Amino acid sequence: MHILFPPRCPFCDKVLFHSILVPREFVCNCCRDKPEYIKEPVCYKCGKPIVDKKQEYCYDCEKKRKEYIQGKALWIYKDEVRESLYRFKYCNRQEYATYYGLELVNVYGEWMKKCGVQAIIPIPLSKKRMRQRGFNQAALVADEIGKRMKIPVYHNLLIRVLDTKAQKELNEEERKNNLKRAFKTSVNKVQLDHILLIDDIYTTGSTMNEATRTLKQAGVDQIYCLSISIGKGY
Repeated sequence: MHILFPPRCPFCDKVLFHSILVPREFVCNCCRDKPEYIKEPVCYKCGKPIVDKKQEYCYDCEKKRKEYIQGKALWIYKDEVRESLYRFKYCNRQEYATYYGLELVNVYGEWMKKCGVQAIIPIPLSKKRMRQRGFNQAALVADEIGKRMKIPVYHNLLIRVLDTKAQKELNEEERKNNLKRAFKTSVNKVQLDHILLIDDIYTTGSTMNEATRTLKQAGVDQIYCLSISIGKGY
């Protein structure tokens, strides 16, 4: 299968060749240190990197209330990470999800256990976007995390009912209004207390916030967020 459909490095997109004698690698040696991992100090709420260690929250979280308990992210959204996520979403590089999921578990596996996560929910796409793309990138990553953490993934519990505009095309106020009533749950009462939301990119948090609000209305008590990448909090 690797000969017919060889996996590619998520950062340079070059083919990764393996033999039965060599353990499988998911990124080439040249690119292993390219992504910038999130490091302390970070915003206690959303996980964005901040400058001052004495500061608890980023500028955005100080201004606006976040509905979720806490958020974390793996890499800064820039350079190779930005290009990698673009290919992942728009060039059908679905194999990247394996490496993304592996790294998220390596870095935040213990955090997920401490949070007592009972279920993982990927941020859903609209039906139109799903038909166009053919897959939900957040769902692929959620499946990888769920498999490695032995946590169930619920793909149809949260539904996107509105085909909203891409958040990157909007300003801050438009992003907030764009997502109002964009989600609903497939059941009136969700019998779960601790849920982890998964998305690829965290910018202002509007998507995570609206998804969290919808789940809270359905009875979920504590909701956490995890993203592949995030912007800076300064």
